[in-house]
Amino acid sequence: MALGLMLAAFSGAGVTSVRAQELKCEPERIAEKYPDLAGKTLRIGGDPQTRPFIFRDPTNFNNIIGFDADLARAVFDCAGAKYEFFLGGWSGLVPAVMAGQIDVMWDALYYLPERAKKLDFIVYMQAGIGALAQPGNPKNVKSIGDLCGLSAVTLLGTVEEATLRKQDEACRTAGKPGIEIQVGPDNAAAMRQLLNRRVDIFFIDLGLAYGLMQERSSEVTFAFAHLTDLVQAAAVPKGRKDLVNAIYDGLRVAQTNGTQRKLYEKYGMEPSLQRPAEILRE
Repeated sequence: MALGLMLAAFSGAGVTSVRAQELKCEPERIAEKYPDLAGKTLRIGGDPQTRPFIFRDPTNFNNIIGFDADLARAVFDCAGAKYEFFLGGWSGLVPAVMAGQIDVMWDALYYLPERAKKLDFIVYMQAGIGALAQPGNPKNVKSIGDLCGLSAVTLLGTVEEATLRKQDEACRTAGKPGIEIQVGPDNAAAMRQLLNRRVDIFFIDLGLAYGLMQERSSEVTFAFAHLTDLVQAAAVPKGRKDLVNAIYDGLRVAQTNGTQRKLYEKYGMEPSLQRPAEILRE
């Protein structure tokens, strides 16, 4: 689904300088390059309900696939590290990586300064919001400015809710009707609001919007993408220097040799969301 997105600029505190190292995979040198990872099996945290990032293969329930799952595989194969997926509810995975129960949280995760107090982030993707409409987009919604006077549903306490409320205020300040905002407990409940025609728009993370379009292309229409100043990243506990460097190096290889771009295309996502790998700390 090519949307021709224009990527927003992002400047984050604590960006590391590029490490002087050749961009190539050397799995046989793991003990030399990343000694802390040698002989260990890394645990990758993900939620199998977050298609297209991580989900179960419909043809093999035990096989975990998706954009983030495949990208993580490419990165750790490049480093020569062993790994396994640790699956759970998304909200519980951030505390799990903070507590060191898993080695990396790699599943539709935003870098946030408050999270960076306990985690180090390796960025690889621009984040955004997707607006899903009823079939055919009957209200002709093409941008966030078109939401004035319409109804929208999103999840409570999310970036998407905050964005809607800010736009509601902008509508009213401009003398236009506000946005009727509803919040749901989860994506399934919010989607039902749209499918039952109780709202005009479902506001959701852009990547997850791609996944829902793959599942329900005959029931909803992709109205527009709204980019934010947020970025998506893998996150690891503080003090895991070798793990951070292995992910960073592997992402640079995946971006240079086209692996990341091919995964966007494989999972029906927009390749221009790719963002040069960088390490963000508090």
